[in-house]
Amino acid sequence: MRASAFLYPWDVVGDPDAPARIAGLGVQQVTLASAYHSTRALTPRHPRHRIVTAEHAAVLYPPDAGRWAGHELRPYPAGDWAPGDAHGQAAAALADAGLDVHTWVILAHSSRLGAERPDTSVVNAYGDRYPWAPCIARPAVAAYLAELAAEAAVRPGARGTELESCGWYGLAHLHAHDKIAGVGLGEAAQYLMSLCFCPVCRQGYEGLGADPDELVAAVRRALEPGWATGSAEAGRPAVEKLLGADLAAVTFDWRGGTARALQEAAVAAVRAEAAPGFQVLLHADPVPYHTGANAGVDPAHILGVADGVVLPCSGGAAEAMLAPFAPHRTGSSVLAANFNVVGGMGGSPATLAEDAARAAELGATELRLYHAGLASDTDLTAVAAALSRLG
Repeated sequence: MRASAFLYPWDVVGDPDAPARIAGLGVQQVTLASAYHSTRALTPRHPRHRIVTAEHAAVLYPPDAGRWAGHELRPYPAGDWAPGDAHGQAAAALADAGLDVHTWVILAHSSRLGAERPDTSVVNAYGDRYPWAPCIARPAVAAYLAELAAEAAVRPGARGTELESCGWYGLAHLHAHDKIAGVGLGEAAQYLMSLCFCPVCRQGYEGLGADPDELVAAVRRALEPGWATGSAEAGRPAVEKLLGADLAAVTFDWRGGTARALQEAAVAAVRAEAAPGFQVLLHADPVPYHTGANAGVDPAHILGVADGVVLPCSGGAAEAMLAPFAPHRTGSSVLAANFNVVGGMGGSPATLAEDAARAAELGATELRLYHAGLASDTDLTAVAAALSRLG
């Protein structure tokens, strides 16, 4: 199986040994971040640093001022964590080591955008804004994300791209000093807390026959018992039970249609920019109403739009992730099983060979390894051994 390792440019720039080290794992490809959210990352082997703090969501190359001149929203350039064309430098070094380079593009996830332009954010049923979550129903946001997809995906030398967060973001979000786990919320409650009630979304619900004020009230009523006791309900039937089937259907229809429109627009924008044969994959979840980095998709729809998907398969999730796509695959569809190989972050590099073999039985055609720059030497040794066993 073809395998690709995720990397940041700062894992490579300034470390002349990094390209050969990555190639030595037995991967054929690197998925290299070109547009990324804020993060604090370990670099355990870099000769110049151990911690890189990316202070805000940014593009990791110089954005084209002319391209963005007519846009209301524009990407932020990186600071000293990725100066100049950090992505281009890293990509060239990796290519010289014989590795294919695909871009890794984070779309609907930017806390700086939400802080500076709060009108772009998701607004929950209580009026709270989620600055990390741009509302993809807003025309300016949708236009920005499609343009960002095109520019950040089609970098010099790249042979493909992987679009992450290409859909709704919601309540779930890794955040500094997070303190929201005091009341446990099940999947259904998480969905209700992720619904957006900005002016555009309110109009969207109304256009589908629902009074947005009544929907707000219904969401609050549905959530109220959980604030006292927590909740564990999961699945679409649980959402329908909490909201009522008619109101639940309105939210699924509005959000699903909005997500599909963004996904179509982003893929089309990339293809319009790229040469023929440029591969476009989406980080995805087969449950259409799920939110987050692995955005919910309709499997039948997305395999007719993109070249394939990257699916989070760690922790025994491979069957739940891969099986819904099997009936909709074509001979060229890519189903990439993504495994966490960082032991310190809950990954299991020691079982990678067995996990990958099981994923292949379930229809996976490629592997993704998260994350070669963050992993320890012990983790990388286990990865190399697993890939050698897989041939």
